Amino acid sequence: MPNGKGALVTFGIKGGYEAGKKLIDTLELFSLVANIGDAKSLVIHPASTTHQQLSVEEQATTGVTPELVRLSVGIEDIRDILADLDQALEAATGHSGVGLPITADHAAQ
Repeated sequence: MPNGKGALVTFGIKGGYEAGKKLIDTLELFSLVANIGDAKSLVIHPASTTHQQLSVEEQATTGVTPELVRLSVGIEDIRDILADLDQALEAATGHSGVGLPITADHAAQ
């Protein structure tokens, strides 16, 4: 990506496994898929999807934790992406998560 920017974001959601499942079920703009690097925004909660057949201990050996969520950010308008994340984080945790003011300068980047 130009200027060292990337489109993959990995984070842990407060509330663990159940909050991770709720987040991916609540997102509207993001598609739930196991691959990354598409032009559209994608999300995965490995503990409840790609690694669900493994025990918690086996998941941990692969780097998967109950709260781990991965986003592959696409080319949709940044305001739409942040609004979707904000509403899903609110639904999953009871707290607004993004809350970042987006200006025309940010949206153009």
